[in-house]
Amino acid sequence: MKKLVYPFLAVSLNLALVACSEQTMKTTVPQAERATETEKNKKEENDMQTAYWSYEGETGPEYWGELDRSYASCVRGSEQSPINIEYSQVETNEKIENVNIQYKPTPFSLIHNGHTVQANTISQSNKIIIEGEDYKLTQFHFHTPSEHQFNGQQNDMELHLVHQNKNGQIAVLGVMIQEGKENEKLTSVWDVLPEEKTEKDISIKEPIDLQAILPPDQTSFSYNGSLTTPPCTEEVKWIVFEKPIEMSKEQVQAFQQIFPDNHRPVQPLDEREIIKN
Repeated sequence: MKKLVYPFLAVSLNLALVACSEQTMKTTVPQAERATETEKNKKEENDMQTAYWSYEGETGPEYWGELDRSYASCVRGSEQSPINIEYSQVETNEKIENVNIQYKPTPFSLIHNGHTVQANTISQSNKIIIEGEDYKLTQFHFHTPSEHQFNGQQNDMELHLVHQNKNGQIAVLGVMIQEGKENEKLTSVWDVLPEEKTEKDISIKEPIDLQAILPPDQTSFSYNGSLTTPPCTEEVKWIVFEKPIEMSKEQVQAFQQIFPDNHRPVQPLDEREIIKN
């Protein structure tokens, strides 16, 4: 909003007139400014609101790009995620430095945001280092079935660990989950899984050791992609582990009872490279 500027009065005014003028400015001008500011704030709030999206029907992945202008990348983007990792298309680059993962047991809080169950970081100590640059962990969440595929095959679930550097650039670790033995490292999360959308964060009693959750064999595939949810922002660095971790049938079903299907279908690879690390 432009500020009101009053030119300097070169002529003398009597004290009564000055007092009257000052009182007028104090009462009428701020009211006008407040009214204009209120209208501006309402407009900004409306501009910031985005359309509701889901994983099914007319608000599902097929229509995301049509729901809101800010979702345009979902349909017009050229580097969208997830993808099908075909081994025949994978390249090996010995010059690429492996991702340096630096996790340690830290506290998290849990939310149900209407699309997934998400654990938000409380500590800033978890990070990964890519090409010498720090990306700090902000949150992790789950999808079922898995969003990424290997040779056209999906896993039961997928874990996404989302990181951000000081410039706001995003890097995500993708971990496949298959049905097997109970995952004790995630028990504290599953004990408080919210069945309905939450208004406040839920405390997780015990610190989570993410390093112990990752697969022992950390062979991975990297490629340039996007967020897998609206607004489908691109220029996201993806590192997807080849080997899955396990969760028990009961753990998988507990999540699927809340979200029967919250995955985005695979997107065209186009001319992108998939590098095996």
